[in-house]
Amino acid sequence: MGAAHLSREKVARGFLVCLWLWGFISLSYAARSGVSKQKFEVKKHLNRLNKPAVKSIQSPDGDIIDCVPITKQPAFDHPFLKDHKIQMKPNYHPEGLFDDNKVSSTTKSKDKEPHIPQLWHRYGKCAEGTIPMRRTKEDDVLRASSVKRYGKKKHRTVPLPKSAEPDLINQSGHQHAIAYVEGDKYYGAKATINVWEPKIQQQNEFSLSQIWLLGGSFGQDLNSIEAGWQVSPDLYGDNNTRLFTYWTSDAYQATGCYNLLCSGFIQINSDIAMGASISPVSGYRNSQYDISILIWKDPKEGHWWMQFGNGYVLGYWPSFLFSYLTESASMIEWGGEVVNSQADGHHTSTQMGSGRFPEEGFSKASYFRNIQVVDSSNNLKAPKGLGTFTEQSNCYDVQPGNNDDWGHFFYYGGPGKNENCP
Repeated sequence: MGAAHLSREKVARGFLVCLWLWGFISLSYAARSGVSKQKFEVKKHLNRLNKPAVKSIQSPDGDIIDCVPITKQPAFDHPFLKDHKIQMKPNYHPEGLFDDNKVSSTTKSKDKEPHIPQLWHRYGKCAEGTIPMRRTKEDDVLRASSVKRYGKKKHRTVPLPKSAEPDLINQSGHQHAIAYVEGDKYYGAKATINVWEPKIQQQNEFSLSQIWLLGGSFGQDLNSIEAGWQVSPDLYGDNNTRLFTYWTSDAYQATGCYNLLCSGFIQINSDIAMGASISPVSGYRNSQYDISILIWKDPKEGHWWMQFGNGYVLGYWPSFLFSYLTESASMIEWGGEVVNSQADGHHTSTQMGSGRFPEEGFSKASYFRNIQVVDSSNNLKAPKGLGTFTEQSNCYDVQPGNNDDWGHFFYYGGPGKNENCP
């Protein structure tokens, strides 16, 4: 009886050990297959984004810039763009009929090459007929919450001047200091933006300064075209200040992305790389640097074009990408945005602009100057009824002004966490 009992106990124990081993092996296999599935997804996504290059340039900041044939860029993965004929120049420009001489005079000076504030230019350039693309690395994608969300903003990240309810502010975790116009039809916007390198507290936070062209409601159907500079460790893996663009036609849900990280924007320019570092940047009580950005709607084709500096026409967003922006924008915003994740229960110390409040003024605070809108006659005009908005002026603030040299301008920004912004 005792021997039989012992052998039954041994069998039961052996069975439990087998069960445990089987469970452990299954879990290990599941974990391994989960990792390998993720690796496969990431690799597939990288192959989709990184197009075959005719030449690659190593940038001093660690980026690799690939010179990709213009017809092979990500835009043409879009089913609606399979037979699209690339428009190599806009038909019209807000300063009049578009003129080739206008571009060549600013980009190809006979005396010297113009200064292009991107680091990779020190080591080479891309030939005509190609576009420079910042190569996406595996780590870039792995930092995202998922492969699908890589290169996308989180929902509800547009400043809402008309509804600054505290619950809405805390919900999105994004804070702004902006100037804006609304109540008319807008066909473009322009500004010269002071460039800084704000400090970021958490890797999942960012700081940017940009122009927004908006159409539709602030619900699920918001259309937005955006461009400016940003510092985003999560997106780029460093704290460099970088040129960026963004677009969405459904309030940042499924459509749109940063730069060329999805099909949409068609780049025609071989000099400027979206997402590449801008250098030099401004210093406190030191030299100041700024960049000019103009976005406008070509009245003939209806596409939204972007120009960087005086003559670098970068490319266009085809009109079919949008619903409301197919016709015009109903609101323009200029200014700064940061993510406030409140990681330690306090307000973030991520800086906006220079990290200084607007009242400190030139060479200390960051600015937007020569703010203009494009009207229905395709003319650049001063904005009428310019308003300002910030959720918490003790953390980040905005102060507008007007003079002969700078036209409509404003200083903006701040340090985030301080004694008045705990």
